[in-house]
Amino acid sequence: MRRPAVWVALGLLAGGCATAAPDGAGTAATPSSRPGAAPPAAAAAPRPPTPREELAAKHRVEAARLEREGELRRALDHWKIALMIDKDDAAAREGQTKLEGRIEGAVTQRIQEGRAALQRSSHVEARRRFLAVLALDPFNRTAFDALQNDVREVESITHTVRAGETLATLAQRYYGDRSRGEVIWETNQLPPNPRLVAGSTLKIPEIPGLPFLRTEPRREPLPPIAAPAPAPGATPGPPSPGSPPSRPEPAREEPPEVNPLLADAREALERKEYPAALAGLDRLLASTPSDREGQDLRKVALYQYGKAQFDQKQYEESYRTLTQLAKLQPGYEDSPRLLQQAKTRTVDKHYSEGIKLYRDEKLKEAIREWQVVLEFDPTHANAKKNIEQAERLLKGLEQRKKK
Repeated sequence: MRRPAVWVALGLLAGGCATAAPDGAGTAATPSSRPGAAPPAAAAAPRPPTPREELAAKHRVEAARLEREGELRRALDHWKIALMIDKDDAAAREGQTKLEGRIEGAVTQRIQEGRAALQRSSHVEARRRFLAVLALDPFNRTAFDALQNDVREVESITHTVRAGETLATLAQRYYGDRSRGEVIWETNQLPPNPRLVAGSTLKIPEIPGLPFLRTEPRREPLPPIAAPAPAPGATPGPPSPGSPPSRPEPAREEPPEVNPLLADAREALERKEYPAALAGLDRLLASTPSDREGQDLRKVALYQYGKAQFDQKQYEESYRTLTQLAKLQPGYEDSPRLLQQAKTRTVDKHYSEGIKLYRDEKLKEAIREWQVVLEFDPTHANAKKNIEQAERLLKGLEQRKKK
């Protein structure tokens, strides 16, 4: 039996779709290799998703977003909801399976870290690790038993914050280790990357096994009481016998005050929390644009963030981050090379995704992917041709529907 003309036409179009590299070199083809070719006589429109599929897709998108933000437990709930809505949703099933494996690995790692902390007698850190396990797996018996039987309460003192102090400087002072600032952060349930306010109070817990400085800061001595002024016209008499000679009061040297925003940004950068570091630096430079140290630290943060995104294959995000750095200092380190590579791989990704969508008869989605290609590379010839072919085909399908 003769196949319908629609499948022949679509087969020719899909078979001729451009697959060349994004630089336009080679033997790239376009969705239609004949210049000026007329649209097919008939073509089957892509099947629109059912309401059930659309609802499941919303939960898949939300699950992926939560995963990226580290909200693994909530993300797993959305994968499960998507499968409850559409039990045949292969993408949701795959997402749930992968995330369950990721959570299982994270739980195992945190239990091991909690046990290692107990061996070091670091009970605060052990508590944090086991609580992190319960955040991922609320019914984990190992973590629950450890918190109930092995982790003990520790003593603490109250500290009044002074100007310029940070969690790292407090940890250095009380424990002799700047990296222990996270213990103070957890004990006081502070928000991420907090800015300590002078006059506020914090609990400083003892960490078993570490030296703990309990003394409060040295109080400044009271100023000396000034001698009464002599009466008008009176001449000052000699000092009384046995009184010490008066000495000029030495000028006290005040320590330089550290900008809390700068200190917090530096700490966030050390923890590789790049968005938090950049947000703090943006606030700092908004109030003091000429702060040289803040400007230099922002370049370092942008470079390290862009490089980390590139290593994680987040090429589009890496390109946007490194573009900000290029505006500040175009030749910073090897950022020009990274920027070009990130752009090339971003273009490759969106171009290939457009080809795949086109062959799956998802023409509008394919056009959107190729339009993204042109945002990064306006001279991309294959993307332009493919958009033209897909738009002609869409127009032909709409005209067929009207008849």
